[in-house]
Order: sequence, then structure tokens, then C-alpha cells
Amino acid sequence: MLKAVIFDFDGVIADSELLHYRAFKETVSRYSVDLTKERYYDEYLGYTDIECIRAISADFDLGLDEAQIDQLMQEKTKLFARMVQAKSTIIDGVCEFVGMLRQNGLRLAVCSGALLGDIELMLDGADLADSFEIIVAADHVHKGKPDPEGFLLTLQRLNEAGAEQIGPGDCVVIEDSPWGLKAASAARMHTIAVTNSYPTEQLAGLAQKVVNRLNELTISDLQSVCTA
Repeated sequence: MLKAVIFDFDGVIADSELLHYRAFKETVSRYSVDLTKERYYDEYLGYTDIECIRAISADFDLGLDEAQIDQLMQEKTKLFARMVQAKSTIIDGVCEFVGMLRQNGLRLAVCSGALLGDIELMLDGADLADSFEIIVAADHVHKGKPDPEGFLLTLQRLNEAGAEQIGPGDCVVIEDSPWGLKAASAARMHTIAVTNSYPTEQLAGLAQKVVNRLNELTISDLQSVCTA
């Protein structure tokens, strides 16, 4: 039975994947790293910030220690925040879709590989901060997607916060990446993909339903996915 909807953030709620890429690209450019958009989307998009910088360090033989990695992460975070403040990032139709879910009594959460501060910055700017009961971010987990840790923690916190218990099969996860869909499936949750970041052919085999925009979905669609 459909009880909760769990959203990824970047690429589902906010059109921020490209901003993350640009911030990473500028941050690592000091090491003469030419991080192409194609490589970022193919290899690094599913990572948390610190996992991404560690992977770039290893892949480009930078030899960065943990202090240098942490410094780069802080610089990337500041650069990303400046980019967000200069641009409206919430995807068209998201506010209306979230409102429709709330009107139907569903519990809403975010499970993202982004940093909590980045998420809150964008939600506050769109007056969406109070729409989500639980937010689980990169700050809260040891392993990023495709590990299911984040989704399992989200479910645990939903159950701690509410009287009615929710099982994995009562949750529909909305994702935009193969890594996120794999993580949701590993958590035994139902899946819907949006093609904001990847084409249908890269998502169809991993999601129960694929749509181009959230506003294509109805409550009946979510209920059907949840009972499939």
C-alpha cells in the first residue's frame, strides 16, 4: 500500500546536476584536470561530494591526502552555493506535484547524495523546506548510492517520526540516475525514473516506470507502481 514517496534531490527536485558538474570542474582545474561533462555523468554523478573528489584524485593520479580532499570539498561547496544563489533551480512542476502528494496524505522524504546544506539552500529558496518530513543527505551516511544505506535510513527515520509503520514495499522512490535506482531496488522499494539526467534507455531496465516530467504522474500511477 502506498504510504510514502522518497525523492532523490539533484535531477529530480532541482535542476542542479549541471551546477554540481561545473563546480567540480572549476574546483579540480587547479590540478590541470580537464573533467568533461560526459565523464562526470558516466562515472561520478552518483557519488557524494567527498567520494567524487576521492575518485577524481585516484583516476587522475593526483595523490591528494584527506586534508586536501576535505579542502577541495569545502571549496566546491562554496562555489556551488554561489551558483545556486544566482539561478532558480527547482524544476518546473515539482511544487505542484509535491502539493498534490501532500493533499493525498502521503508522507514525503528526500534521500540524496548531496550535502544537507546544499539541499536546504535550494529548498528554502523555493519555499519547499516544510514539504519534506525527513531529509537524508550525504552527511548522514557512510556509503553513497548504489548502496541502499541512505534509503534504509530514510525509512527508519520516517518510522521513528510517525505512528503508522511503513515497510519498504509501501514506498515509491523517484530517481534520475542508475545508481539511485539500484540503491532503491536494493532497499526493496518501488521505483520511478525521470529522464532529467539520463535517457529512457539507460533507466528503463532499472525502474518500474519511466517519465519525462513529474507532472506526468498521478496518484493512480504511484499506487499502481506500489502494487506491482
